Amino acid sequence: MHVVIVFDHPYGVNAGLNVPHHRSFSAALLAATLEGLHESDHSVDVIDLHGDAFDPVMSRDDLVALRLEQTTDPRILDYRRRLSIANHLVFIHPTWWMAMPAGTKGFLDRTLGPGFAYNEPKPGGILKPRLHQLVGVTVLTPMTTPRWAYLPVFGAPGSRILLRGTFRLLGVRNLKFVAYSGPAQRTLRQRQRMLESTRRRFARLRSPRRIIPADFPQFDFPPVSDPAAEVTSPDTPR
Repeated sequence: MHVVIVFDHPYGVNAGLNVPHHRSFSAALLAATLEGLHESDHSVDVIDLHGDAFDPVMSRDDLVALRLEQTTDPRILDYRRRLSIANHLVFIHPTWWMAMPAGTKGFLDRTLGPGFAYNEPKPGGILKPRLHQLVGVTVLTPMTTPRWAYLPVFGAPGSRILLRGTFRLLGVRNLKFVAYSGPAQRTLRQRQRMLESTRRRFARLRSPRRIIPADFPQFDFPPVSDPAAEVTSPDTPR
């Protein structure tokens, strides 16, 4: 099975060591996830949003291209190529103000557009998912909010946005949200147990018996569009 990890933390993928002010529990989770996936012989691709200097802001040209079901950004085209062969997605990022960082939200907005992730036969109607090969999504997120308060008090907005509000609409049913509450306040031993639990989670990840391919030829995406192209679709963009 092919797993794509979307990593979003300013300190980067190499900040998993226990060095004060240069350490990231998100990066430590990434290392544990990679270790587990390699144990289970899955192929892995890591998208490092900060390492790629990814711009999450939707520009005017981006919005024009989105409505035309095209792309003006080679980075987005590259991300779509990689997502088109993903069987399982893993998002790793901190939770800030109860939700994901801007990079992850911009990744959803700019990458999972119409004509790629879904078709919309009727404006405002039910979406027709296209990424049929994608069978699971897991979110790993450290947060300062206690887990007992995140759902009943605040309504788990990060989970609602990423899982129910995005990938469930895209037809994915195997959805997991794993919150790591207050790692900075934990002892070293407690953090190590969290990481070991993460390693075991992905070491146990099994491929489904049958994977349906996406309903477009591999890497057959629309050409990069002309930023000055006129918008012809009257539909309101998502």
